[in-house]
Amino acid sequence: KKKKFYKETIFNLMLKLRLKKCGRKRQPSYRLVVMRSTTKRDGKAIEELGFYNPRTKELSVNLERAIVRIAQGSKPTSVVQNLLLKIGRST
Repeated sequence: KKKKFYKETIFNLMLKLRLKKCGRKRQPSYRLVVMRSTTKRDGKAIEELGFYNPRTKELSVNLERAIVRIAQGSKPTSVVQNLLLKIGRST
């Protein structure tokens, strides 16, 4: 058996809060999801936390679950971090 490379196993354990694209052509909408850092943008998500529509500026996030995931060590991308700050200011 071959042993896995050390960095590969660390990267597989890192989780990110990121946006997953959905919607029609030229009408994007995004789902806020938790996934591994090495997964493709539209790959399999571990958990879905909400959605964001940039055309209508509609934003819905399960803030409790997002906070729990961040406390567990998940890193939000810069865009997701800005969206979470926007929600924090409005509530």
